[in-house]
Amino acid sequence: MLPVELLELTKSICKQKAETQTLELKSAHVDCPKRLYDTLSSFSNQDSGGILLFGIDEGAGYQVVGVYDPQDLQKKVTEQCNQMEPKVRAVFTLAEWQEGIWICSAEIPGLDLSERPCYYQGAGRIKGSFLRVGDADLPMTDYELYSYEAFRKHQHDDERPVERATLDMMERDKLDSYLLQRRIERPGFAQLTQAQAYEMLNITRDGVPTLAGVLNFALYPQGYFPQLGITAIVVPGTQIGDTAVDSARFINNKRIEGTIPAMAEEALSFCQRNMKVRTIIDKDTGKRTDRTEYPMDAIREAVLNALIHRDYSIYTEGTPIQIDFFTDRLEIHSPGSLYGRMTVEQLGVARPDLRNPALAVMTEVLTGAENRYSGIPTIRRAMAEYGLPEPKFENRRNEFVVTLYNGTDIPVQPETSAEQSSGEPDLLAFCKTPRSRQEIADYLGVKTVFYVMQHYVKPLLESGQLVMTIPEKPKSRKQKYFTKQ
Repeated sequence: MLPVELLELTKSICKQKAETQTLELKSAHVDCPKRLYDTLSSFSNQDSGGILLFGIDEGAGYQVVGVYDPQDLQKKVTEQCNQMEPKVRAVFTLAEWQEGIWICSAEIPGLDLSERPCYYQGAGRIKGSFLRVGDADLPMTDYELYSYEAFRKHQHDDERPVERATLDMMERDKLDSYLLQRRIERPGFAQLTQAQAYEMLNITRDGVPTLAGVLNFALYPQGYFPQLGITAIVVPGTQIGDTAVDSARFINNKRIEGTIPAMAEEALSFCQRNMKVRTIIDKDTGKRTDRTEYPMDAIREAVLNALIHRDYSIYTEGTPIQIDFFTDRLEIHSPGSLYGRMTVEQLGVARPDLRNPALAVMTEVLTGAENRYSGIPTIRRAMAEYGLPEPKFENRRNEFVVTLYNGTDIPVQPETSAEQSSGEPDLLAFCKTPRSRQEIADYLGVKTVFYVMQHYVKPLLESGQLVMTIPEKPKSRKQKYFTKQ
C-alpha cells in the first residue's frame, strides 16, 4: 500500500465508522496493543488477508489520534508476528495524517490453504487458531481445523471403513448389478475376484464396507449413521417460528432415509408435492400448462450436490441435510463448507477438488448424476428459464446453503379452468355459501392453505368483500368465510 492509499483509506474509515471483514482498527496512541494474535491468525486464514490500521481510536468516534512511535510500533508488531505459526510477514506503510500525527498500516497476507491454520504458538493450534467473521475474530471449530488437515493430507471420509458394517447387510442384488456394469464397461475388472473388485471400486477397505459403500448399498444406512439423512419441512411463513392460522409450526415435516439414490428420489417427490403449481394458458392455442413453483431440474441438482458433496467426517455425521420450504424461497442446507480452494465466486466456473470422489463415482452410476461440474450452471440456467431470481449460494461456517427464490412478486394463477380469468370474482361467487379454509384452497387448486389465506382470503377480508362466520374467533378451526351481500 502506498502512503497516499493509506490516507484515502483513513478518510473512508472516518466517514463509514466501521471495521470490516478485512480491516481491524487499533488506537496505538500510547503503546502497541498487547495482543494482536487473534487478528493476525484470522487475517492469515482467509484468502484476502487483511489490514491492521493503527492510529484511529474507535472508542472516540473513529478519531485519528496517531501512533505513539511509528518505528517502535513496527518493531513490536513484528515481534508478535514472529510468535505465530507459520510466522506472519506483515507489510508496513506509514503516512502523515496531519503535522506530527502519523498513522501506520500492517497488511497481513492470506496464507495458502496448504499452510493453514495460522495460530499463536503460545496458545497452540487448537486454541490459537481464529477465523474472521464480519468484524470479529472467532475461534476455529474442531471441524474447521480438521477440514484444513483433511485437504492437506488428501483424506477422503467417504473411503473410511465402517467397522460395524458387513457385506451381509448390503443389498446384494444392487451390488451385483453395479459390479456387472463395471465389468462390462471395464473388461479388466473381469479378471478380478469379487473381493478384489470391491476393493478397487472403494466399496470395501480391507474387506470392511466403506462409508460410500454403506450409503449406496446398505439395507439401512441410518442404522449405522442415524443422522446421515434429510429433514424436510414446509414453514407457513418466511422464517422458522412463523405459524399458520391454526398455530401449526410446519405444514409438512418429514425425515427422509435410505440409500443415497433412495433419498434423492424421495426428496424430489417431497419437493414436488409441496410446491404450488401455476397454470398457464397459451393465448394463441388455448393449451394449458402446469408449471411448478421451482424448476425441478434446479432442485434435483441442488439435492444431489448436497448428498454427494456434503462433509461426511465424524464432525458432521450428526447433522442431516435440511430442505426448508418458506413462502418466498426454498433453502437446501448441506453440512460442511466448500471443500479445498473452491470459493462461491468460482462455482460453476472452476473445476473443484472432490471431497468424496469414491461416493461421487458410485452415485453417478446409481442416480444418473452428471459428475461433470455442471450442477451449478444447470441450477442457474433453470432458474433463468423460469424467469425467477438468480439462485443464492452461501458458504457459511460449517454449512453450504443453496437458496432458490420463487419470485413472489410474480402473480400466481390458481390451478383452474381456462374460462377463469381472475381469482377474486370467482372466489366471491364460490363463497356465497360459507366455505372453510381447506375448501377454498381446494377450489383454487393451491396446496398450501397458509398461502391461500395470505394472498386470497386476507385481502378480501380487509376490503370487506368476505366476512367470517365466527368473527370473534378468527383462528377457530370451525371458521368459514362467505361473501358479504
